[in-house]
Amino acid sequence: MEGDLWFALLHIFKMGGHTRQILLGTSDFGRMIGVSQQTASRRLLELAEMGIITRELTPDGQLVMITEKGVDAIREVYNALKMGLEGIDNVKFLNGYVFSGYGEGAYYVTKSGYREQFSEKLGFSPFPGTLNLRLRSAADIRARTELEALPGITIKGFTNSERTYGDVKCFLAKVNDTADGAVLMIHRTHYGKEVLEIIAPENLRKRFGLKDGDMVQLKVFLNRDHAA
Repeated sequence: MEGDLWFALLHIFKMGGHTRQILLGTSDFGRMIGVSQQTASRRLLELAEMGIITRELTPDGQLVMITEKGVDAIREVYNALKMGLEGIDNVKFLNGYVFSGYGEGAYYVTKSGYREQFSEKLGFSPFPGTLNLRLRSAADIRARTELEALPGITIKGFTNSERTYGDVKCFLAKVNDTADGAVLMIHRTHYGKEVLEIIAPENLRKRFGLKDGDMVQLKVFLNRDHAA
């Protein structure tokens, strides 16, 4: 997103547009962000076309609200700024409950284009399946969101005869303090932000005798140098 659009979005956010619809007149909004009425109107239109805001035209102006996509974009920038200003810990601790998923992560793990990179970059060949966790609390979900703003270990996408596969980001992790594994951050996923998928060189359900509803603790390493 270009800087001018970020500036417009920031002003909508400061007015509370992430929690409710706000009424904006393009003349007033233009003065607020230092541009003409026409430019202000165009910026709102561009933000709406990008799915960053919703807007509803009324006789008194435009009812505008930031979408979930827009809030995610703001949160990502916030996390990056926070980490730059305050620094970051080397690890994050998360807790989640085991559940049976769609097999989405397992599908990725079995693709040779990914599998070879997992072995090379993570140091292990993953078991052909994932451990799916539904995060326990709002604090755990925030920690997961913060992971999205970090570089992690990138498993590059590739193209085969079936389709094109996107990049996958990973972080090395310890499962229940003893088992090596990694957190998968899949860009295209059917899951919400309350879910994490874990890969490991072994069947984690079998290793710990896990069943749906059991709680698992994760120690996620933000820097691979601290994963030893």
